[in-house]
Amino acid sequence: MRLRPSGDRAVLLDCDDAAEAQAWFAALEPEADVTLGARTVLVRGAPADVRRLVGAATPGEAAGRSTSEVVVPVTYDGPDLGEVARLTGLTVDEVVDAHTATPWTVAFTGFAPGFAYLTGGDPRLHVPRRDSPRPRVPVGAVGLAGPYSGVYPRESPGGWQLVGSTDVPLWDLERDPPALLLPGALVRFESVLRGAA
Repeated sequence: MRLRPSGDRAVLLDCDDAAEAQAWFAALEPEADVTLGARTVLVRGAPADVRRLVGAATPGEAAGRSTSEVVVPVTYDGPDLGEVARLTGLTVDEVVDAHTATPWTVAFTGFAPGFAYLTGGDPRLHVPRRDSPRPRVPVGAVGLAGPYSGVYPRESPGGWQLVGSTDVPLWDLERDPPALLLPGALVRFESVLRGAA
């Protein structure tokens, strides 16, 4: 891990991989204002104070913290579901089974408020982004891209392969915290029929 200055009020921890970044995030979160990235952790504060805090932290001990599981009901009717099946060599039903059978973990958040990059799912679902991004992806669209799965918290452009949709609000300013999916949380997708309660 390398420490890089980020202005005069923060330090960026540049890690070798996502696991190392998540371990540092877990170790520093109780003590500092931190933001987790794919392979980085931004720690806000005076650089000298941040360096002392990092020097005293032991990331390995905090990396295994337990967390609750968030269940996200999904209607698997996405416009790219058939393409994901073709790319993976699975049937549509097997894609759904693979997406729902293994819990995912929120690795980091970004792109839009409430958007969580989920990792740890079935490796057979690693598919490329679309060749041409859509100008509008609807709220609640569930997608796949590379090793990640995610849910669009608001309408936005996007290039992920869309396999389904959910009505669960990912970002709600009336909730504390507003984001439903926070780094480290376990996420399990559950297949539901459209219109089911």
